[in-house]
Amino acid sequence: MVRRLLDKVLLRYLGASALALGVDMGTFLLLLQFAAPAALAAAGGYGVGIVVHWLISSRAVFTENVAERGPRRTVQKALFVGSALFGLALTTVVVGTGTALGLDPRLAKLAAIAASFTATWLLRERVIFRPRMAA
Repeated sequence: MVRRLLDKVLLRYLGASALALGVDMGTFLLLLQFAAPAALAAAGGYGVGIVVHWLISSRAVFTENVAERGPRRTVQKALFVGSALFGLALTTVVVGTGTALGLDPRLAKLAAIAASFTATWLLRERVIFRPRMAA
């Protein structure tokens, strides 16, 4: 049963996202402790999380659809970074807007997590790692 669950791309993506989110949130909270503005802390945390997510996604989540080395792999990496930058922009806007409206930065970050997860999953699953991008 565990093996069947691990065969599900969305479940592996959730796991990768959880690990990247742990790094993201840890960085975010650390930057807040150093008095960084909330939006900047959110962007910094997200940026570190992007690197972690690529490493896990390309090695454990979308393994069947990762392009071989060369031009296609470069395009795939560029698209992944593009999706991450979209998620970063969305995260920064949600946290910045939320805190400007008086929300606690941590609550604004939670809202940003949900929005960014949904957007990046759709981009990565339907565009970046679709089967025709492989090989």
